[in-house]
Amino acid sequence: MMKKNIAQNEALPHEPRLYRVVADRIQALIAEENIAAGERLPSERDLATKLSVSRASLREALIALELGGVIEVRGGSGVYVSGLPEEQADVPEAGPGPFEVLSARRLIESEVAAIAARVATDSAIDEILKAVLEMEKHHANYSSNENADRNFHLSIARATGNSALVGTVEYLWNQRGRLWHKLKEHFQTEELRQQTLTDHRNILEAIASHDPAAARKAMRAHLERVTRTFSRG
Repeated sequence: MMKKNIAQNEALPHEPRLYRVVADRIQALIAEENIAAGERLPSERDLATKLSVSRASLREALIALELGGVIEVRGGSGVYVSGLPEEQADVPEAGPGPFEVLSARRLIESEVAAIAARVATDSAIDEILKAVLEMEKHHANYSSNENADRNFHLSIARATGNSALVGTVEYLWNQRGRLWHKLKEHFQTEELRQQTLTDHRNILEAIASHDPAAARKAMRAHLERVTRTFSRG
């Protein structure tokens, strides 16, 4: 019976990710309203209202369309049609949407930080500090900063002594795919980098003080701030 159920599940059709569904609807809107290449789309607020979707889902869809060459997002100006083929463009599959990943990280990494605060050894805390110092040293270098950021979050997971949690955090980090990096490219500023460093220092201090409640709160505040930054219009 179990084998039969597994086979049935495998036969189920793959559900498209929400951002791809929204992206298709945006392309249909462009075609229906005859928005030509070089012309500006309605504002994100108006598009979200017209399509009855959240701003987060809309933003993920727009980034996917940008990756597919359908639109161009111009900071401070708006979103413009780059050009449409005769048939609807195939939006590339780019993994989970950034807000989907952030939602999972808020739930999981906040508790991981709390556990780390309870059980972290001095050597584990030193590893978290090392990652923070690396981020501060390379904060202006994108690739080095990303690597140090990854090491920071994985060091906290390793501090729990639970390999399953380490694997979970690493999996979530690896979901930061093309959509994430394109979105971050639009919003990355020196202010954002400095805020991230401050957030990481707060998380480190809470873990080093063996204060689970403070560590949970600091990690959640960090990831909520990133979500707000990527959501702002």
